[in-house]
Parts: sequence; structure tokens; C-alpha cells
Amino acid sequence: MDVTANLEEINHNIRQACEKSGRNPHEITIIGVTKYVTIERTKETLQAGVKNLGENRLEGFLEKYDYIQDQASWHFIGTLQSRKVKDVIDKVDAIHSLDRKSLAKEINKRADKPVDCFVQVNVSGEESKHGLAPEDVLPFIHGLEIYENVHVAGLMTMAPHTDDEESIRSVFKKLAALRDTVKDEQLGHAPCEYLSMGMSNDYQIAIEEGATHIRIGSKLVGS
Repeated sequence: MDVTANLEEINHNIRQACEKSGRNPHEITIIGVTKYVTIERTKETLQAGVKNLGENRLEGFLEKYDYIQDQASWHFIGTLQSRKVKDVIDKVDAIHSLDRKSLAKEINKRADKPVDCFVQVNVSGEESKHGLAPEDVLPFIHGLEIYENVHVAGLMTMAPHTDDEESIRSVFKKLAALRDTVKDEQLGHAPCEYLSMGMSNDYQIAIEEGATHIRIGSKLVGS
């Protein structure tokens, strides 16, 4: 499986989805999710031109970071324990899993400058998924104003694993509408410009519904 060939196919699909929805492909950031692959495969991904890498486990992230350092922009996309914040905070460019005040407090305490954070929303309501209920998002974001180092760049969600396209699309539509609601508040600490949604199986639908950051693992790097 060749990462460069995979990336060409993904970029082709991105262009198609953007054409269909009247968007510019340059609005889309591909995050190469390297959590299941080797350091060599991760380097191959960088060489193919993917500069944004996503990891969801602390140990795997730190191991890869030791080799790659800031050749990549790192996105922490998994659940982050508050006590582990100190290990990643000066190494990551964005955290995609902010879902509780204790985590925001720790990010604020440990960071030297504002950190881009995506508030994780459990739009589908599945018990297996982390994140805030949609109705709790706005009050939560208002409460983050006291943390000067927490910059709410956007919202993040995961759609259900299903073949039902309408079910997937509905989740992405709801997140986009919620993002617009937050954006309309014009909060200095929470411009909330971005939508982190869409993975290997549903990124084209996510783009059609407004995704700005897509998290691609198996379709890009294999599993």
C-alpha cells in the first residue's frame, strides 16, 4: 500500500466532494492518523506531503514525536487524561478532545501560550463515544472564558459506524449548525471556525457538510 497513491485518491475524492458542495479544496486539512502504524510508515506519510499528523494514545505519540519532532504539526485526537496534559502540551498544535472543565483547567495551567482546542461533541448520543451532549456545548464554551490559554478553534465529532448515509450526514449537519451557533456569539476565546469531522469511511460526506479537518487513518496509511 503506497501512501502517495492513497493520498492522490483522497485528494481526488476531496475535490469531488468540494465540487459537489461548492467549496474550495484548500479549506480542507488532512490529518494523517498514524496511531496504528510504525515510525517508518509515519515518516513515509510526511514525505508524501501530509504535514498534519494525529495520534490518540500518549505512549504512541511520544514515541513518534521523539523521531519526528516538529517536522509535523501534531494533533492529539484521543481522550486526554488531565494528568497527562503536561506530557503533550508543548508538543501538540491542537487538541481535538476537549470535553470537560478539569481538562481545560490543566491545559490552561500547563500551556505557555493559547492552544487550539476542538470541543468534542457526542452528537449521536452513543454511550461508547466521549464528548458533550449538544445542549451542553454553549454553556461549556462560555465557561472557558476564564482560561486564557484555551482557544476554542472549533468542534469535533465522530459519526456512528453504519452504512446508513443519512444517519451519518445528520450527525455532521447537527455539528455544523452547532458550530454556527457558537460562531454567532462572537466570543474572543472561541472563534470556533473549524469542524473536525470525517474519517476514512465517511470523510466525503463530512466535507459536503462543512468539515475543515478530516482525520484519515486506514485509507491513507493502512492499518
